[in-house]
Amino acid sequence: MIGSSKKEQFSIQVFQLIDAGLVYLSFVATSWFRGQFKSDNADGNGLEAVLWMVYLLVPAVPLLLETFGFYNNLLRKKVSHGLFKLLQAFVFIGAALAIGFIVFKQPIGSRWITVIGMALVMAAISLRFIISRFYLRKRVKEGSRKERVVVAGTGDDISAFLESIPDSVSDYWEVRGEFDLKTGTGDELEAMLKNESIQRVIFAAQHALFAELSEAVEICEAQGVEVWVSATFIRTQVSRPAFDTLGGNPMLVFKSTPELSWSLLGKSLMDRVGALTIIILSLPLWAFAYIGIKIASPGPVFFKQDRAGRYGKTFKMWKFRTMVMDAEAKLAEVKAQQGNEMDGPVFKLEDDPRVFKFARLLRKLSIDELPQLINVLLGDMSLVGPRPLPVYEVEEFGKSTYRRRMSVKPGITCTWQAGGRNSITNFDDWIELDLEYIDNWSLWYDIKILLKTVPAVLFGSGAK
Repeated sequence: MIGSSKKEQFSIQVFQLIDAGLVYLSFVATSWFRGQFKSDNADGNGLEAVLWMVYLLVPAVPLLLETFGFYNNLLRKKVSHGLFKLLQAFVFIGAALAIGFIVFKQPIGSRWITVIGMALVMAAISLRFIISRFYLRKRVKEGSRKERVVVAGTGDDISAFLESIPDSVSDYWEVRGEFDLKTGTGDELEAMLKNESIQRVIFAAQHALFAELSEAVEICEAQGVEVWVSATFIRTQVSRPAFDTLGGNPMLVFKSTPELSWSLLGKSLMDRVGALTIIILSLPLWAFAYIGIKIASPGPVFFKQDRAGRYGKTFKMWKFRTMVMDAEAKLAEVKAQQGNEMDGPVFKLEDDPRVFKFARLLRKLSIDELPQLINVLLGDMSLVGPRPLPVYEVEEFGKSTYRRRMSVKPGITCTWQAGGRNSITNFDDWIELDLEYIDNWSLWYDIKILLKTVPAVLFGSGAK
């Protein structure tokens, strides 16, 4: 397994979980089909007779497949090579089962269920392998799975480093720029991270430039961008250091965001299932908002705006329209006449004259936020996370450290919405709460925020 690709490791864990499920389902299917032709299983020839073995095979099959290299380098592995690795593992498993049958004197019926079941397992995992390989290769070809990276160092070091990296690692990358530590400036690196929505910076300097490297790491850390360096002398305030390897090269990794884990998989599952469930349950509210907006204000029912997503990547955020049609054109006029209740780049005004009357009810009940569930289903947002800001507000950030709030996927609700949703007027306090959420994230933390958000909406303390 290539230790450098966290995304690949995460995919392998998912595939192992799927394959474990396929083992169990294959034996259940085998037992069911056998029951269609043999109604009497009292002789111990049914699934019950081999259930002990199934429970052993469910974890053992994925582990043995990993041992034989079946999961390695899925993108570049030929189908024939992958199926051969699968066959090798199953020959080993078959030999072990045969010995077990002889030692424990299993009845003929149980042996037939085992043979047919194992054949079905092999067929199911083979089909899963072919489908997942095609899907991953298609996504990589389209660029949707590639990680946007910058390689930093000196010119010669960068070239040597990129040449040393095997294709099995670089397949997951999209190198969006190279940064020279000797000639580049901090402003240039900041602009590169911002403009290219960079997810990871790899420092490949063979001859450590201590001052330049330290400054560059601090810039990346401030924006929440993952850093990989081959040095051991960097001290950080927020990031968690960890050792890893990249194409055989020892690396020291600094992370200031939650690591890939089963908890993140659970968060993603909770987002998709939760968003779909809420959409279905709230359909009457969608109809209420749709009809009300149509009657109250001429123009489209939905409002779409460019928002800054993870690492600043732009996406279209959906909401029910609550302002008059020329609201954005009137923003400067409203600021001049009524001011801004929030200091910093974000605009906030409780009694905004651009909001039409019916829309005030939608905002009071947070019904206007419901279409953002579409963004959650599309993967642009999460149920819980720092609120996505308009792109033009992000461009006005006075401190590069503000950008670290965009190092995780934005959400519909977060700590400050669930707590005192309209009491915050200081932008630095808002940022502090968002960074506190990032630094202390857990799946249970998300659940607690969701539970606090419900009464915040129901008792009228929602966004206005």
